[in-house]
Amino acid sequence: MKDLKHLYYFENLLMDADNELVRQAQADGRICVGSVCYQIPEVLMNLGNAFTVRLRAPRTGSMEMGTYYLTSLLCEYSRALLERAIEGGYQFLDCLMAPDGCTMINRCVENMELLKINEKEHFFYKYLEVPMKADDNGLNLYVSQCKEKILTPLHEKFGIDISDEALRKSVEEHNKICRIITELGNFRKEEKPRITGYEFHIITMCTYVCPQDLLLEKLEETLEEVKNRQPDEKWPYRARVAVVGSEIDDIDMIKLIEDSGAYVCADRFCFGSLPGREEIILNDDEDVLTQICRHYMMTCMCPRHMDTPKMNRRREYVDEIAKKYKADGIIYEQMKFCDPWAYERMVGSHVLREEYGYPVLTIDRPYAVGNSGQIRTRVQAFVESIEIKKIQGGIKSGESNWKLSTREAL
Repeated sequence: MKDLKHLYYFENLLMDADNELVRQAQADGRICVGSVCYQIPEVLMNLGNAFTVRLRAPRTGSMEMGTYYLTSLLCEYSRALLERAIEGGYQFLDCLMAPDGCTMINRCVENMELLKINEKEHFFYKYLEVPMKADDNGLNLYVSQCKEKILTPLHEKFGIDISDEALRKSVEEHNKICRIITELGNFRKEEKPRITGYEFHIITMCTYVCPQDLLLEKLEETLEEVKNRQPDEKWPYRARVAVVGSEIDDIDMIKLIEDSGAYVCADRFCFGSLPGREEIILNDDEDVLTQICRHYMMTCMCPRHMDTPKMNRRREYVDEIAKKYKADGIIYEQMKFCDPWAYERMVGSHVLREEYGYPVLTIDRPYAVGNSGQIRTRVQAFVESIEIKKIQGGIKSGESNWKLSTREAL
């Protein structure tokens, strides 16, 4: 297919946390709010002249300093962020919000605070207690924490408007981005998609790490371009896979999978579009903040939620997107030493094989995959196993309940 006009621009935006659009926004006097997790509602940080950036550590090499403070037993995402912070890579932030999503990311941000890595006079940190159960009590906690730890400090420190009208406007702007990403993502359901999983991943990630309003024009142009794009006559992939699991902000990860012959048709991972880029629907009957918090709490697919309905829902959700996007198999990935996803990967991959009948490949991976020969070999073998089953008539694209055993699938 012909290269997307703005793909190189989008790729360049991901080369540095302090990217071109972040610098442009700050030159205009805007406030940059850092965050580290989906559970800090983006729309509460995109108010007025504030904008949010989800932290990444692109082009990470050595993590010696991060490992010194956090030990080698903590996940590489948290160590990479601390390493980059110590190097001075997040000096552009005006404040940083972190949930107690996991102990590791909390320790990472606490170390940033203890080491005083940011030199701005009014810089501050906030830690949110987020619910582990998605029920009414959890929602009450979530609403009070978002009000106390996000809205109030943004108003008191920077004078940002936190009224219901401002919240509704932020949701409206957020939904514009979500509709574009969803429409782009829907092209992945086609028999011969006119957008690759890599291209979609790059575009989606940009919406997490740039001021969204400054990105909107190029996203709209890209959507029109993709609508009129002609897919390749010859399908270059041998299987379709849904990638499920923990945080992926490494641009090489999806590229490696697709270079190994598997088209990534669905992305249920942190920094992905499912469910991160679903519209927030508001009504006129209820408090706006409560509605926003409920959306994030109910759509969140993080294994930090440990109540049974949420655990079952995570596997149902993977089954639903695998069917919707016609996946032949599922790649269940997890950042090395990520405890919540380690448990979820083990149980979820078993359930999806035994109860839903999908071929599943599980991967325990580093933060920066690069050109990992080991992962490439495993993906290639997985693709081959799917091909063999297709030849034997055991797999029809997008169909669940194949009832293949683990040994047969791999």
